[in-house]
Amino acid sequence: MSLNDTVANALNTLKNAEKSTKSECLLKPSSKMIGKILEVLKTNKYIRDFELVDDGKSGIYRVNLLGAINECKAIKPRQPVKKNEIEKFEKRFLPSRDIGLLIMTTPQGIMSHKDAKEKSTGGRMLAFVY
Repeated sequence: MSLNDTVANALNTLKNAEKSTKSECLLKPSSKMIGKILEVLKTNKYIRDFELVDDGKSGIYRVNLLGAINECKAIKPRQPVKKNEIEKFEKRFLPSRDIGLLIMTTPQGIMSHKDAKEKSTGGRMLAFVY
């Protein structure tokens, strides 16, 4: 089985594990981008904790779940967003104001849309979660 988009695969695995009420799930293959996305999810309290387990190949992330994720998907294509256009994407991908999170990559790194607004920077949309 070949995977074209590892970020979409990881987020889909998270969502399926949450829907089946599991307490942890394994994300493979691992990458730095998936690790940064998991850090954003952890700081915004969508997951409890995660760790990288070395399996001798590409690595596996073991994620402890909280049961707080209803939907999470990758945004394809990764659309560029200016700092004053973030609200337009909030309306498009999130169910309501102040509910959910857009994850984006910026010149300062991977962060949530709320942090990008505070730092007044644009970037590219990676994923959404609520």
